[in-house]
Amino acid sequence: MQSADEKSLTFELLAAIRPVDGDAPLAWLRAGWADLRAHPAPSLAYGAAFALCGWLLAATLDHATALLSALVTGMLLVGPFLALGLYDLSRRRERGEPVSFFASALAWRHNVSNIGLFAAVLAVVLMVWARASMVIFAVFYEGAMPSFSGFVHAFSALDNLEFVVFYLAVGGFFATLVFAVSVISVPLMLDRRVDAINAAIASATALARNPGAMLGWAGSIVFLTALGFATGFVGLVVTMPLVGHATWHAYRALMPEPPSGV
Repeated sequence: MQSADEKSLTFELLAAIRPVDGDAPLAWLRAGWADLRAHPAPSLAYGAAFALCGWLLAATLDHATALLSALVTGMLLVGPFLALGLYDLSRRRERGEPVSFFASALAWRHNVSNIGLFAAVLAVVLMVWARASMVIFAVFYEGAMPSFSGFVHAFSALDNLEFVVFYLAVGGFFATLVFAVSVISVPLMLDRRVDAINAAIASATALARNPGAMLGWAGSIVFLTALGFATGFVGLVVTMPLVGHATWHAYRALMPEPPSGV
């Protein structure tokens, strides 16, 4: 059971969540773009790290298409944690503080126990999705196992429709679950040092109170990530920093003022 203080914190966090317009994601993306332009070097460094991860996975696991596809798409699942440094860059710019890649890379130290716990949960979800992906390949994929590029082509061309439907359905379930509990939770833990459970509850509540805007935001994230994948991961250099910075502004729009005592 929650203590009185924990219940009070939960209530204050939920009361602080604001409604936003359906076109709010466009404003978040514009604000994120402004952040990227204001400090391009550290932002693009994070983007390059995302792209490098994609290249390394493709180079080492091209023979294991089922696992490779799961890990590449799984970047959407662990992205909320991996973008932590980008949130910190936006936070520092907002406060007028010096912007530094190295300082932002250590931002997790502000709330290490709860951010670490949340990261561990995302890692478990990623591993479960990776296993589920391989099962779907084994059961529903017809024909010889393709290379990753062949898989992408077959997927986009809607070949093997039953496989595509099941892959999207199961992957969509995992993505929706993670999106619900992480849409603002990591920026919240960074900014106000609340615990992981309350941050996840606040995130799910923000989604429930703003379904239209959150649907648009989820679509924007998927589109920009897919654009990065479609360019051989090169596009991730720009799209991932853009999403990360915009996520900070989504958090700020949904919870603009810290509740008392937090």
